[in-house]
Amino acid sequence: MSTPANAGRTPRSSRVRRTIAAVLLGTTVLTGPFLIANQSTAAAAESALTQSMPGSFADLAAKVSPAVVNVSTTQQAKAERGNPRMPGFPPGSPFEEFFRQFQDQFGQNGGPGGAPGGDDQSEGQPRGKVGSLGSGFIIDAAGYVVTNNHVIDGADEIKVTLQDGTELPATLVGRDAKTDIALLKVKSDKALPALDWGDSDAARVGDWVMAVGNPFGLGGTVTKGIISARGRDIHSGPYDDYLQLDAAINRGNSGGPTFTLDGRVIGINTAIYSPNGGSVGIGFAIPSNIAKRVVAQLKENGHVERGWLGVKIQEISPEIAESVGLSQSKGALVAEVTPDSPAAKAGVRQGDVILAYGGKPVNTLRDLTRRVADTKAGDTVDMTVVRKGKETTLTAHIAPLPAEQRMAAAEGTGPAADNAVETVNGLKLAPLDGAARSRLGLGEGVKGVVITSVSPQAGDLPVRPGDVIVKVGDHSVTSPAEVTKSLHEAEKDGRKAVLLLVNRGGNESFVPLKLVKA
Repeated sequence: MSTPANAGRTPRSSRVRRTIAAVLLGTTVLTGPFLIANQSTAAAAESALTQSMPGSFADLAAKVSPAVVNVSTTQQAKAERGNPRMPGFPPGSPFEEFFRQFQDQFGQNGGPGGAPGGDDQSEGQPRGKVGSLGSGFIIDAAGYVVTNNHVIDGADEIKVTLQDGTELPATLVGRDAKTDIALLKVKSDKALPALDWGDSDAARVGDWVMAVGNPFGLGGTVTKGIISARGRDIHSGPYDDYLQLDAAINRGNSGGPTFTLDGRVIGINTAIYSPNGGSVGIGFAIPSNIAKRVVAQLKENGHVERGWLGVKIQEISPEIAESVGLSQSKGALVAEVTPDSPAAKAGVRQGDVILAYGGKPVNTLRDLTRRVADTKAGDTVDMTVVRKGKETTLTAHIAPLPAEQRMAAAEGTGPAADNAVETVNGLKLAPLDGAARSRLGLGEGVKGVVITSVSPQAGDLPVRPGDVIVKVGDHSVTSPAEVTKSLHEAEKDGRKAVLLLVNRGGNESFVPLKLVKA
């Protein structure tokens, strides 16, 4: 016999009242007016709390569910070596795991290992069609359906199933892999229900939400929870800015909507964190304010156009901030500038720190990448950058993002390297000669000083043997003596760390080097 979740528990409102009463009992020595004011405040807080907790989600579910759909796809499976597998059920369906275990135990033809003798008798044979299941929602009564790109990726056929069981063939209007969003189009003889976008920027941690989708192929399923966090970067793409939810989201929920209590779509359920493939209360949804811009472009153009600045950037760590004279670890450090790019034409230099873009502060790398991407090609944008400790304003004319970005290989300049080998700050340095270039696989365009060894007594340093120091601070270096001189000058200036531009395997990045006094 199951026990209700709230059996034997005190209702929340009663607990809140008792908690407030306990607090007030501790203040009985205060004067009457003060106590009355506190009682009024506490009563207002309890009232607001009670009003914000829905007694039921039934009305909301009934309102929005007709516009939530199941998305199924089929595609031709590629030929594979070995025995053909048993025809697969759609990923996430209730029978998939059962038949996988059956196949693992007995093989394709009734015995362990598959075909008799374990021969590759079916090598190169096609497997036929396979399918997948996901979720989606109608965002326009004209038949436009939003889902995840990974739900329909590679599909030969796409089918949308409405709540009443009506199946409609769908065509792909457009998709955007970088945000994992796809837009489909269906035709129906009857009017289609549609949903409205909500404002994800107004969502707060702790707000109630409701998710609807097609988990494990079971059909329309409603779950509820709260927004657990905002701005999550799960490293799925360059523009990650997920809402984290604790509403149950499972396989098959991908592409389905998350709603606010007023029935507006605040996110697209996309991913989960799970050690076992099921929900553990950590799900991720694409915020509606990102999704609606992408969907609008897909509807209009069939693809997404993004702005392009033409810089490679890296995070500002506390050590880097100290090295460049910043009081806080905010901004985006420019590691490379693409030649003839909008950034290059605006005067952005390697080593600049971008603190603001378009009048808005840049606190993290994602702030800059998202804002540049959201800028229309042809727009003019002002940027605040820090260079050699001083702020300056640069103006860039944003270009469209190229299909394939060509990253610049910065070339150091300076006098010819000498042959002296020096040790400074625990680093053994040598000139970057022909033998070293050949050993490290570096072209003639790379200039600098190679690190041949790192002293164990130097502690945990951000460099390693084989790294090439291209710059120390703002100064390009081509000899060990120049590196030593620059480090000693930084010590004399009272600096605790200095910024190095390092080439590692052909890729350049800035690293902070703590200075060790002799």
